[in-house]
Amino acid sequence: MNVSNLFRTAAALPDAWSSRPLAEVGTATVKVLRMNELPLEEEAHRTPEVLLVLDGTLELTVDDAEVTVGPGEMYLVAADTRHAVRPGSHGTLVTVEVPER
Repeated sequence: MNVSNLFRTAAALPDAWSSRPLAEVGTATVKVLRMNELPLEEEAHRTPEVLLVLDGTLELTVDDAEVTVGPGEMYLVAADTRHAVRPGSHGTLVTVEVPER
């Protein structure tokens, strides 16, 4: 595997919130994406999801509670947990998720 510059990869994505798979670790997929100020609708997954903010801020609503994840911080969304992105999220985000089958 080559070294990946996550900031450059995220900046080159055509649209905000469109992720690019970087690697697979076991059954999990590591992705990078660029956030913008716009919110995303609520969702829930049958598997846990790791959200790692490289720079900027991720504003979440998790089970009706507001959560802010800053640079260098990680948030683990438990399986079957409702979560949505609030307005104002920006920067570079890495996600680690196991695809739902």
